[in-house]
Amino acid sequence: MVPSQPLVRAAMFALAVLQTLASDTFIAAVYEHAVILPRTAHKTVSSDDALALMNRNMDILEGAVKEAAQQGARIIVTPEDGIYGWLFTREAIYPYLEDIPDPEVNWIPCTDPTRFAPAPVQERLSCMARNNSIYVVANIGDKKSCNSSDPSCPSDGRYQYNTNVVFDSEGKLVARYHKYNLFMSEGQFDYPKEPEAITFETPFGKFGIFTCFDILFWDPAVVLVSKLQVDTVLFPTAWMNVLPFLTAVEFHSAWAMGMGVNLLSANTHNTSISMTGSGIYAPDGARAYYYNMKTEDGHLLIAELDSHPHLSSASPPAVSWSSYASSVEGCLPDDDDFSGFIFHDRYTFTELTKPEGNLTIHQKDLHCHLSYKMAEKREDEIYVLGAFNGLHVVEGQYYLQICTLLKCRSTDLSTCGQPVETAQTKFDMFSLSGTFGTNYVFPEVLYSGVQLAPGEFEVLNDGRLISKTGTTKPVVTVTLFGRWYEKD
Repeated sequence: MVPSQPLVRAAMFALAVLQTLASDTFIAAVYEHAVILPRTAHKTVSSDDALALMNRNMDILEGAVKEAAQQGARIIVTPEDGIYGWLFTREAIYPYLEDIPDPEVNWIPCTDPTRFAPAPVQERLSCMARNNSIYVVANIGDKKSCNSSDPSCPSDGRYQYNTNVVFDSEGKLVARYHKYNLFMSEGQFDYPKEPEAITFETPFGKFGIFTCFDILFWDPAVVLVSKLQVDTVLFPTAWMNVLPFLTAVEFHSAWAMGMGVNLLSANTHNTSISMTGSGIYAPDGARAYYYNMKTEDGHLLIAELDSHPHLSSASPPAVSWSSYASSVEGCLPDDDDFSGFIFHDRYTFTELTKPEGNLTIHQKDLHCHLSYKMAEKREDEIYVLGAFNGLHVVEGQYYLQICTLLKCRSTDLSTCGQPVETAQTKFDMFSLSGTFGTNYVFPEVLYSGVQLAPGEFEVLNDGRLISKTGTTKPVVTVTLFGRWYEKD
């Protein structure tokens, strides 16, 4: 059958509209939310009381959604646990859960709220998106009934999942992701049987989504980028900062750079448990970020990103991580090398005793090389070059290869590796490299006050992490954080 002229014209018009809507850049938003918590997370409340608490949090989130949309944002990410909090028992979280359908059902809760079981939270989130013409990303709890025909069915007859949802600018549910790598304190939730690699297309790129602890593992985080080629990752999180390598802004910006994607990271804000640090990260550095331990208020971030960063001129070239370090002449262990612990892992350290120089340290077959020049060698601060090559087993199990330049807590070498937030020493230059056995290496530069250094460093294609100019602020750490997933 030959299509009629009106049909052809309509198709051409639709294509023109799509091409117009497709954009090379887009404005993104993340909201760091100070969650209103239940009085006790261990006490079971009525569904009305649970909804009342969730509505108080959604009142605040809705204000952020409206403000983001008014500033031109096409998508906003809100935090993990941002609607009801954390540390629930399995029973106590149940009144907060809703049955979240597979997005294939093609559902707009805002306009059709009674199609499935009551879902007031999904309805409200959908209306936030629809009424403000913006994609809304939120984290809520999903419940799925099961019975004895399923040998894995929990004894209470239901699965409970830590779940991300995405509603498009019409309010339609377009993505649902069940968190795969639960953190140790999440006993209220079940593990999904298989990791879910969830993606969806927009006029401003292909998106993937995962949650918090997922970022440290292969599934689904690396799969989304390396195999499914997403442009931007959506990342609700409730991240407790751990110095020197795992503060939120530091590690999440490094992950975006190492993976070559955009990352929209929305953290909860609770300074009593070191939760702060959100950002809009591109492969070439942070476009906007927020870290603040001095307030209990939430904060909205807005920034512009490339829709397809791997096609952008700013996209970093492929890196051969061990190329340079393998060409540096190795050295035998020095009598001045010593051991110390970082987050329960035993590192090998050597002190930077001179204002400038070249140093090599190794642990097993990982050799770390540093060239450096301090702006001034202070008597009251000590820096070391450190190496770790092994399986980390505390609060999760994952294989690390790490080369790091870091400031010690005091002039006592036994404090090297302990958390440090501030420093006074600036560097005129640094160049850090290592003989990594993995291609997944995340470059971190952290300045005094837990501040990032966007635009002040780069990774060369031979694997060197180098300063572009002298550091504008004192250095806490410069680190190459390698993850060898196959050895987990």
